[in-house]
Amino acid sequence: MALTRLDRRYGSAVRGVWTSVLGRTTRSFLGLGSWRDEDADRFRRQTLPVILAGERQVASLTASYLEQLYKDVDARGPRVSLDLDEVTGTALRGVDPGTVYDRPFKELRAALGDDVALDEAVNRGAHRLETLVKTDLQLARTHTVREVSADMPRFTYTVRELQGEYDCALCIIASTQRYHKRNLAPIHPGCDCLVKTVTADYDPGQVIDEDTLERLHDLVEEAVGKADRGGRAVDYRKILVANDHGEMGPVLGFKGQRFTGPDDIKLPT
Repeated sequence: MALTRLDRRYGSAVRGVWTSVLGRTTRSFLGLGSWRDEDADRFRRQTLPVILAGERQVASLTASYLEQLYKDVDARGPRVSLDLDEVTGTALRGVDPGTVYDRPFKELRAALGDDVALDEAVNRGAHRLETLVKTDLQLARTHTVREVSADMPRFTYTVRELQGEYDCALCIIASTQRYHKRNLAPIHPGCDCLVKTVTADYDPGQVIDEDTLERLHDLVEEAVGKADRGGRAVDYRKILVANDHGEMGPVLGFKGQRFTGPDDIKLPT
């Protein structure tokens, strides 16, 4: 389905939140100058409110977006009611955000313990921070979709809509599938796909344009070492899996790839 004006407006608003939150948190981390325990405490005091505010913005934007989508199928649909505490902060992972956002510092210290140069160790910590922030902003969206759509009986499934800027092989393959709305939509860090709610008779389709299909072949080959140049996007469904991550829920990946936890999740670049 082609992106509508509403889709684009919502996608642009969410990207604006991502850009703002990522920029502020990354600058704060890189600007610490030292990364001792007291620096980590100061960083969390300064940035956790920024991250939580970003999550709440994404959740509010998503709830409003879904409400407008529902009006297209039921003009008398009720106003959306959402408890933001249920779809942000600790609710996303079941882990205190203070614990989560100590991980970039642990990453940095582990690198220093392996005799990695300070600049490289800081970069590794910053990359871990970026992964965490992008994931939490994405989880705020998927948790909101699940919560809000539960009260929208005309909607049965969720689908992924490609936005084009960061589409990877996982995104493209997943965009040919439907997921039941009661299940948390699978994610992967860095994904900027829209998650749309749809009626039971909606089929996302199995055809993508030739340029995107050619790019998909290249991306699959890069990820798993081989590709079916004569195949369609839907033919790759058999290698797409959703690994169960203890904190994040279902995470998209390729069948046969090693997956034991967050260290196996690669952030698309």
